[in-house]
Amino acid sequence: MIRVLVTDDEPLIRAGIRMILASADDIEVVAEAANGREAVELARTQRVDVALLDLQMPVMDGLTALAELHRTAPRVRVLILTTFGEQRNVLRALAEGSAGFLLKDSAPAELMRAVRAAAAGEAYLSPGAARHVVDSLASGGTARRAEQARRRLEKLTDREREVLALLGEGLSNAHAGQRIHMSEATVKTYVSRILAKLECENRVQAALLARDAGLGA
Repeated sequence: MIRVLVTDDEPLIRAGIRMILASADDIEVVAEAANGREAVELARTQRVDVALLDLQMPVMDGLTALAELHRTAPRVRVLILTTFGEQRNVLRALAEGSAGFLLKDSAPAELMRAVRAAAAGEAYLSPGAARHVVDSLASGGTARRAEQARRRLEKLTDREREVLALLGEGLSNAHAGQRIHMSEATVKTYVSRILAKLECENRVQAALLARDAGLGA
């Protein structure tokens, strides 16, 4: 059972998320918090696998809570709840090691996919916003940054580069496998190998590196 902490300062949003997740047999909402400080305290006292964090909250915002959770409860995987208007903070959250982000208007099935992916140790980029965020970050890169990225990718095999390019497009393991006729389990193995070689903390960072290098365009 995946144990989830829902954090948002709007009670209706928390209630909606709880209702959606309650329909899944393998997910249980074990706690709710109205701000980041409450989320950190609950994560310390209860067994939580995945924390859903809103970015804009009183008392302690989502980014501060993310840092505190990584320091005091590193076992907890954090998914950021966001809107397009908070793009700058989302990019910062990804760079600081969040498991990914999910748009607040995402479909219920996507919410459950995101929670399961985070619990499995994978990063999750909402398909509806992945290209928007990655393109934004890539457009601000310099020629030097692109060259550094290409040099880092030199240690990869051709097949690993092919898989990395698909990560750069924001594809999940399952969709990447369909594209190159490879099982999802095999893609997952390749992703783990790529992360180790590139010294990336998660697949989101690898995807951004791929875009800097010109892959997955």
